[in-house]
This record gives sequence, C-alpha cells and structure tokens, in this order.
Amino acid sequence: MQQKLLDTVKQFGCTKQHVLIIGDVMLDRYLIGEVGRISPEAPVPVVLIKSEEARAGGAANVAANLALLGVNTHLIGCVGNDVEAKMLSLLIKKTGAKANLITSKTRPTIAKTRILGGHQQMMRLDQEDSAIFSSAENTSLLKAIETEIAKKPSIVILSDYAKGLLSEKVCQQVIKSCKTKKIPVLVDPKGSSYNKYQGATALTPNKKETAEACGTNSQDVDLIKKATGLKTKLNLNFMAVTCGEEGITLIDKTAHHLPASTLQVFDVSGAGDTVIATLAAGLMHGLSPLQSLQLANVAAGVVVGKVGTVPITQVDLLEALTAKQGNEQEHKICNLAQLMQKIETWKKAKQKIVFTNGCFDLLHTGHVTYLEAAKKRGDKLILGLNTDRSVRALKGKSRPVVNENDRARVLAALESVDAVILFDEDTPLKLIKAIKPNIIAKGSDYTADQVVGGKEVKSWGGEIALIKLVAGRSTSKLIQKMHS
Repeated sequence: MQQKLLDTVKQFGCTKQHVLIIGDVMLDRYLIGEVGRISPEAPVPVVLIKSEEARAGGAANVAANLALLGVNTHLIGCVGNDVEAKMLSLLIKKTGAKANLITSKTRPTIAKTRILGGHQQMMRLDQEDSAIFSSAENTSLLKAIETEIAKKPSIVILSDYAKGLLSEKVCQQVIKSCKTKKIPVLVDPKGSSYNKYQGATALTPNKKETAEACGTNSQDVDLIKKATGLKTKLNLNFMAVTCGEEGITLIDKTAHHLPASTLQVFDVSGAGDTVIATLAAGLMHGLSPLQSLQLANVAAGVVVGKVGTVPITQVDLLEALTAKQGNEQEHKICNLAQLMQKIETWKKAKQKIVFTNGCFDLLHTGHVTYLEAAKKRGDKLILGLNTDRSVRALKGKSRPVVNENDRARVLAALESVDAVILFDEDTPLKLIKAIKPNIIAKGSDYTADQVVGGKEVKSWGGEIALIKLVAGRSTSKLIQKMHS
C-alpha cells in the first residue's frame, strides 16, 4: 500500500487537472521571542521579539498545501483594502496557487497575530469582521465562483471558517452546480448546523465539530454511530472525522479508524487544512477515499510536528512515506501472537486471508510472480517461511543460501506480502490450524490433495488455490548456474 501511495504522490503535478478552493482566507502572523521576566506594569510575561513570520491561513493554507504538493490550484476568497491583503496575496502567489481575491470596501482582511515565547503561544490577536456578506459582495463572489466552475475543476473544496463568505445560499449554489457537472465537493465545515452542506460529497469535521453537529459531546461512545446518521441525513458519500492525536476515522459504508502517525505534536494549527488538501489530491489522482485519507494522515503527522501553520510539501510527504514504508515492511515480520492480532483486525473488516508457505531461498521472478498471483485471490497474504533448520531438512545441508532473517526481510519488502512468519516444523500444518485462512495457495506443481492443510481449510469453508508457476525459474537452477 505504501508503494502505491508513494507512486501516486510522485504523479502530483503531472496532470492538467486542477482543484478549486472557495473559502475564508486569512493571514497568520507570528511574533516570536523569548520570555525572561514578568512585566513590572502588570502580572504578564515580557516577550522580547526576535523574529517575525507571516503565512497564508484558512482557505489560503488549504491552497498552499495543494500547490506545494504540486497540484494545480485555484482559490476564491475575500480580503480588505489593507496592507494585510497585499501580504496575503504575495504569500499565496509564492506557493504557486492562482487566487481570485474579492476586495471588500467594508471588512478587513482576516488576520491572526500569535505571540510566541519559544514554542509556547502567549497570546493571539484577531482582526476580522464575520458579518453576513452584503448584496454587492455576494454578487461579486457568485460571479467569480460561476467563472471558476465553468473551467471544470476536478474537485471543489469549501473551506469554511464561519467568517461570512460561505453562506447557505453560496454553499448550496456551489454544490448544486458541481453536481450537474459531476464535480466532487469536499467541505471543511464550521458551526453546529450542517444543513447548508446538504448533498456535498464529503465533510471533514474534527471530533469536537462532529459532536456539536450531532448534538452530543466528543466523549460520547456512540459518536461515530451518530455521525453515520448525520452522513445519511446530509446525503454525503463519506465523512472523515479528524481526531487530533487519535488519528482519522473514515465513515462510508462502514467505519475505518486510521491511528495518528506522528511521534510528537508541537502545533495542530492548520492540520485540518492539510487533511482536506491531501484528501483532494489523492482523490483526483485515482485513490479511494480510504487510501486518500491514509495519505492525509501521514501528511497531518508531518505538519503537527512543526510550529505554526505550515503546509505539507511534496518532498516532505515523499520522505514521510518512504520512512513509513521502511517501518511497515519491518513490522510485517511477526511472531504468532503479533500475527493473530493482525488477523483479528483483518477478519473484523471482513477481509479474505490467503496463506502460502515455502523456503523462498534466492528470491527470483518466479517467486515474485507467484506471490502477486496468490495475493489477488484475497485481500491479505500471509507467508509462512521455513526456518533455516527446516530448509536444511527439506533441501539438504547446503541450503539455505540466504539465512532466515534476510529472507524474511526481503519478502516483507514485497507489496503483495502483508505478513511474514517463520515456522520451524517440517510442514506449516500447526500454523494453518492457528490462523485459519480463507484460502491456501500453492504452486500448480501440486495437486489439491497434496496441499498441506487443504483438508483443514475446506473444513471451515475455505478453498485451495493452485497458482500457475513461471516456467524455467527455480532456486535450484540459479545455484547450478552459479556453480557451473
């Protein structure tokens, strides 16, 4: 799976498709300093400013995430006639996103100024006017939206920070217009009433927002069940509930929870923007909602490990996926207790488990082709690998050429293999009885009645799959060639 995600991220930017973001843009400013004393004027810390930073926030941060992932990005928002608007426009331009920012004569550019003492936020100063948009502002906004949707974006994102831009009228007009053109609409919602998002493709609320929309609290044990009801009521394809340090829960036909992938959380600011941006990027490049959220989960894990609103980049995401892939490959090698935990999870998800076994000494194309074919018979492939002792018992004293730990590690690196377990017996019968696979796969050089565990797997309703082998490929022939 990690390889597929890696390959997909590498394709970001290799298409003329584009994403349209509509929402509340804002300027995030940071005054960063050191705290060394308490003010003599009042019981407050004195922050000695050492540096200043400005970043694109709100819907502009969603755009920054997408653009820096390499995705062609268009943005519609509203700013004031002020210096903050000029700063924000420049920041958006630097990311590569194309922005159509409507200028209001009455409201300021939304700006949040955070004062930091080291990594600790001491205070936040907000500048905004979240009043309902005027008739003139709405007219300009809807005209800009109509022009952009006519360009047929692959996906539209509504980034709602409840600052007045995304009224019910605007949301419903966007959703209905996109439906006629079969354009998916993803929404990062705000508020306790989600009726204005009726008919969207998906919502990505956080846990607290989900609880408020469901009329409960975030500690409710039935929260996901209630959120499933909300999804049905709003006629959504799916919901993705972001749960901070707990990860992300996808609600489609069933619920799938993805544990958080970060090791240390410094700042969750902007993590929701990263999730919806990466979700959109994944979907527009052919990934399923679950696969796209797996990608988004990794991206969120990167940005929360940084201070302030920091967008994900394509390089950052590729590095994180590469590191995760190495980790996951190693974790595929299990003892029986670890394997049984994996199996329990897979069976709860009603995934079909395939089992095969062998020595797999000197891995070659015949092995790889065989394992890929075996994996296609189900959802998860478990490989029972003979230990060095059992290989010697089967093949003779000169074998194996490659030791059991190295064989296990190489096999775990194959995308087709989901788990590797060493067994020391001459046959894997004991292992088969323990894991109870749905399918046992063996090479077509066997007959069904020769397959160890075949009788047992049939007894619990399973089957035997005989896989056609690649002619002329074998470890014995490789060894003979090396010695010739």
